[in-house]
Amino acid sequence: MHTTTPGTSTPTGRRITFRWRVVDIVVASVLGVAAALVFFAWNQLYTPVTAPFEAFLPGSQALLYGVWLFAGVLGALVIRKPGAALYTELVAAVVSALLGAQWGGFATIQAGLVQGLGAELVFLLFFYANWKVGVAILAGAGAGVAMAINDLLLWYPGVGFSFQAIYAVSAVISGAVIAGLGSWLLARGLAKTGALGRFASGREATELV
Repeated sequence: MHTTTPGTSTPTGRRITFRWRVVDIVVASVLGVAAALVFFAWNQLYTPVTAPFEAFLPGSQALLYGVWLFAGVLGALVIRKPGAALYTELVAAVVSALLGAQWGGFATIQAGLVQGLGAELVFLLFFYANWKVGVAILAGAGAGVAMAINDLLLWYPGVGFSFQAIYAVSAVISGAVIAGLGSWLLARGLAKTGALGRFASGREATELV
């Protein structure tokens, strides 16, 4: 998975490396599969866990939906290559579908594609050159925006504006906190174990952010 151009300079003077190494593909795939296992467990639990939120304030159940968004952000933070957020989230969605996600294969994969794009676009806006916590949070929020739009169009057509607004805000908050901040902390934790020694994310584990 690579382009013929090894790298491109960003406005900040840093270079974007488009070429994916074999280790990039392997690690991103492993992260995607691991995330799918988390998704599978969450798929069984989310209804009773989020029911009190929905009963108290319809739409606020999305405050916990960021669990489905962390794969893309984590993959991008670890791999630091264009396409990593989309690839990792999509792998997680495909495996989740194969494990029998209750929404069906197509809907699950389509959601993963949309959510991965939401995170990917934020890293693109920063020219794939900024991997700090603020950008991670924005990427999680971007995935939350994508999820909210997708869900409201496909699963909640015709609902009132109040529900739409609450659901969208909740999804963005959840994406920012769970997928954004949570993935940034997880990536740093993995780096400190030495498991990411072949990645820039691993070599920068001790730097202040």
